[in-house]
Amino acid sequence: MKKEILFLDANILFSAAYRENSGLLRLWQIKSVNLVSSAYAVEEARRNLDISFQKERLDKLLTRLTQILPYHVDIDLPRGVEIREKDKPILMSAIVAKADFLITGDVRDFGKFYGKKISGVTVLPPSGYLNRLPPHETD
Repeated sequence: MKKEILFLDANILFSAAYRENSGLLRLWQIKSVNLVSSAYAVEEARRNLDISFQKERLDKLLTRLTQILPYHVDIDLPRGVEIREKDKPILMSAIVAKADFLITGDVRDFGKFYGKKISGVTVLPPSGYLNRLPPHETD
């Protein structure tokens, strides 16, 4: 069975590292997925973490990602997809990674895309993804 690829936005990495018992850590417990992100997202998450043990927690989480894409990928977004410049690298990296899902809590910039597929990538908030899993999936 093919594992789903989840591309994690910077806010997911940040939030999972910020609190020791973050509910987002469930994403790292799912056996049927490969977690990926980008150097761009990692840098943004790290820049926003203030405390050294949070940065250490982020580093531990990153070791469990199957891929971290380069800082910058350059592709054309599909016609009609309007998104702020700062968020384009996230969406472009998710597309290049051939992610099944872009997991982001960024309602302001990605909320209008929640539940929609862009170049093969379905954009979801973390709760939207986690709520669709069978209860035993994150044991």
